[in-house]
Amino acid sequence: MENSDTTALLSRAIEQLRAYFAAELQVFDLPLQVAGSEFQRAVCDAMLAIPFGETRTYGDIGRDLKALPQPIGNACGANPIPVIIPCHRVLGVNGLGGFSGRGGVETKVTLLKHEGAAGLLI
Repeated sequence: MENSDTTALLSRAIEQLRAYFAAELQVFDLPLQVAGSEFQRAVCDAMLAIPFGETRTYGDIGRDLKALPQPIGNACGANPIPVIIPCHRVLGVNGLGGFSGRGGVETKVTLLKHEGAAGLLI
């Protein structure tokens, strides 16, 4: 349902989110402009590179970016568009880590299950 505040880009994002949750889409195709530091954008790029159904740890991304896991976690927590930039695919070395989106860690678990990555949770 469109209203006067709905843009073509927002409509496209909603359409892609619906397709993702209907298991019809695995990769979002939206133009993204992440506000924030160069480091924040680098972490978002690293999250975007994690394939559907796969996970990485904060430490994995930290090694790639030559940063400690905690700043990686902080950058993940500042993710402006969870799900589209898949911060749910980033885990702690000994657990799930956090999730900044609505519903917190429970939502992270739901998203990982949706993507078939929940086997690692058992």
